[in-house]
Amino acid sequence: MKKKPMIVLTSAFLLLSAFSCGGGNKANSTNEQSEKVVVNVPQFDADSAYLYVKNQVDFGPRVPNTKEHVACGNYLAKQLKDFGAQVTDQYADLIAYDGTLLKARNIIGSYKPESKKRIALFAHWDTRPWADNDPDEKNHKTPILGANDGASGVGALLEIARLVNQQQPELGIDIIFLDAEDYGAHDQNNEESWCLGAQYWARNPHVQGYNARFGILLDMVGGKNTVFLKESYSEQFAPDINKKVWKAAKKLGYGKMFIDEDGGGVTDDHLFINRLARIKTIDIIASDPEGGFTPTWHTLTDNMEHIDKNTLKAVGQTVMEVIYNEK
Repeated sequence: MKKKPMIVLTSAFLLLSAFSCGGGNKANSTNEQSEKVVVNVPQFDADSAYLYVKNQVDFGPRVPNTKEHVACGNYLAKQLKDFGAQVTDQYADLIAYDGTLLKARNIIGSYKPESKKRIALFAHWDTRPWADNDPDEKNHKTPILGANDGASGVGALLEIARLVNQQQPELGIDIIFLDAEDYGAHDQNNEESWCLGAQYWARNPHVQGYNARFGILLDMVGGKNTVFLKESYSEQFAPDINKKVWKAAKKLGYGKMFIDEDGGGVTDDHLFINRLARIKTIDIIASDPEGGFTPTWHTLTDNMEHIDKNTLKAVGQTVMEVIYNEK
């Protein structure tokens, strides 16, 4: 993915926080509160998620057209099957910006596939073929391990899959591992060279006529000292989902990590899911309040040394809170 400049949100978004000054009916309010059902949300196990991140990294860089990529894809599909999901492998030949034919594979695990009410959870599982943001230019043509940029989101979703298999939420859940996200051009203006697997899935969903109430994309959700700001495209396409997620994070005590500020726009999988599939989808992605990404982004330091279980826990538990409280 690549970072866009910081964007100042229009005043239209501020209207979302406006409220009426009219008096409410106290009796009705009390009745509504008494009718609320307390939902038993499973506890996200950060140790388990960390292990799923490590298992991916142990394959090495997961660059399309490599044996490591094939092996890791098989591992992910098997894990979803072991966790009771109906698994769909979506294979596609995708042309990269430099003409390379990428043998891509989107992997979808579905729960309650018969249900029309669905939530889609996304992460990309491939890794960048080049460490082109590494401070040492000699490393710029070396592929990255992608512990945070790729494996962290997938690891968190595997733990969610394990828990969903044990206790199903009311809505159907689709866990979608997208491929060929990080094979984008070095030219930052070539937007459509990124997120090729997401673009393919958005045009060719795994189920004809597929739709979801909303989607949540996890990207770089395992780094140390991480904060999450509201990504601008997420605010543009799905401000209500951003609000729902950030409210859940605050309720759980993660307000210092999920900060209610604009984080600028990111060309990431959610952008094409919003534009092409028209499923309102947000991006939970590590941000730097000063702009840019985390220091390990597209460098050789994106390894397990910089993965923090506390960050995985905060993101994973927040997503669990949202999906289990959806009716």
